Amino acid sequence: MSWTPDLDAAVGALIARVAQEAIAPRYRQLAASDVTAKAADDVVTVADTHAERLLSEGLAALLPEAAIVGEEAAHADPAVLDRLGEGLCWIIDPLDGTNNFAAGKPPFGVLIALAQHGECVAGWIHDVPSGRLCTAQQGRGAFVDGAPVRSRSTGQVPPVAAISKVFMDQAQREAMRQHILPHYAVVDIPRCAAEQYPRLVLGVNDVSIFERTLAWDHAAGVLFVNEAGGKAARPDGRPYRVDQVGQKGLIAASSAALFDAMAERLAGL
Repeated sequence: MSWTPDLDAAVGALIARVAQEAIAPRYRQLAASDVTAKAADDVVTVADTHAERLLSEGLAALLPEAAIVGEEAAHADPAVLDRLGEGLCWIIDPLDGTNNFAAGKPPFGVLIALAQHGECVAGWIHDVPSGRLCTAQQGRGAFVDGAPVRSRSTGQVPPVAAISKVFMDQAQREAMRQHILPHYAVVDIPRCAAEQYPRLVLGVNDVSIFERTLAWDHAAGVLFVNEAGGKAARPDGRPYRVDQVGQKGLIAASSAALFDAMAERLAGL
């Protein structure tokens, strides 16, 4: 068992309920003690942990046979990542864009993916401030608030690129500056995958590059872009898998042509 229409609706309802119960009431209401440094330039809040607990409980009830990998659980115990390749696995980012949320600004959202043997088969991308829900099911298409959607580019020349350099080393950043950025109209990244992936489908951005490719950040978004008719994959064209723990590098684009152009430039670095 994997995706069904009833499961799709149930997950969407669960995400909306948890967002309203655990996240929205804390927006711009966090005390200093509610925010903890998790790593350099990365924080976790009480909203993250509360939302992950509620989502884990709810998803376990919906599909008891599936393993669960939550971002905060994996941070506390990296052995949790071993579950990513299991038969069925829920992948939870309880609050994507936590730094934005803690700073009292959008965007921030919730990302849920369902994987089967390491391959994402369904994804849910919920924007908490607006309530927008982007979903995708393998082989069935992509949807925004239940309506089918097809990826569209911005139509701009040069194409619009949002390039995440946060986890690149200095040499990579310099290579980007010299050889990649001059060919694109570069815009700021939202520091929120729950916003960045929809931008690639909805005609806001044309292409994105990601260095760190953790499953909870990217599984749902990669599926959403691909099912909408865009292309998201490793720079060499290999499919993204959730069980490729530690592997770096990902391109997502609103069309295969835009993907190929970026991949060719990166291959020449």
